[in-house]
Amino acid sequence: MKDLIERIGRLKDERHALILAHLYQPAEVQEIADRVGDSLELARYAVTTEAEVIVLAGVRFMAESAKLLNPGRTVLLPAEGAGCPMADMIDDQTLRSLKAEHPRAVVVCYVNSTAAVKAESDICCTSSNALKVVQSIPQDREIIFVPDRNLGGYAAEQSGRQLILYPGYCPTHQRLLPEMVVAIRKEHPGAPFMAHPECTAEVRGMADLVGSTAQIIEACRTRPEKEFIIATENGILHGLGKVRPDARFFPVSETHGICPNMKKTTLELIRSALETNRHEIRIPEGIAERARLPLERMLAL
Repeated sequence: MKDLIERIGRLKDERHALILAHLYQPAEVQEIADRVGDSLELARYAVTTEAEVIVLAGVRFMAESAKLLNPGRTVLLPAEGAGCPMADMIDDQTLRSLKAEHPRAVVVCYVNSTAAVKAESDICCTSSNALKVVQSIPQDREIIFVPDRNLGGYAAEQSGRQLILYPGYCPTHQRLLPEMVVAIRKEHPGAPFMAHPECTAEVRGMADLVGSTAQIIEACRTRPEKEFIIATENGILHGLGKVRPDARFFPVSETHGICPNMKKTTLELIRSALETNRHEIRIPEGIAERARLPLERMLAL
């Protein structure tokens, strides 16, 4: 392991590379990353980097976003098969049909989507800023929200707006059920319950706080309690343990809270990507030009 980490470090220096890792990645991947964060934080950081190569330890839509925002840089996705089932629940043709039914609607697109779907959208959002994005849209305009019905539902609840919700969802968050929350709360009475907005409305309604991964980490960092219950992908527990080593964190489910795609990245694959340029992200320029705009509009907010 030590030799592998040293080899990755040398390759990074040789290639002027930067490793960005999502908070759901395996602990050992987070530990060697130059930056660990949620989708919004990584998107913002990617724009500021001067690195020639960006290695995105996450899933494909994240690497595509990094490429869209850094078209002149090489972006590598170490695990080629690391996709997102929610992103695959909608395609550009389906979105075009939905837009035709609502010609005056503004399309808000969760970043958990393909570049082709972003290209048909007006503005992107993340779980951190979905409410802010929805609130920025004039009241006299309809809003189509794709592809996550749960995040879109949360934004609708908080904003008081009626959204046209596409029926996509994250399978990992969808598997976290209210009865699991009830059971673990019995084991840890008094522990605040933090839920990601990709969870179902029933689970969100049980939470003491609903927030993105970064927002959950910040809440756990600042609150005085020493035990917390967490409903999101279990990779967040590593980051939580680092910011609050004095506290204990309990996932709603040890088994259901794991995204298999987020766990496909390994140190060996990162080394291989840096050695061979394997799995470089390429987006057709016609799509890239249009997909870049909704991301830039989001960042401008």
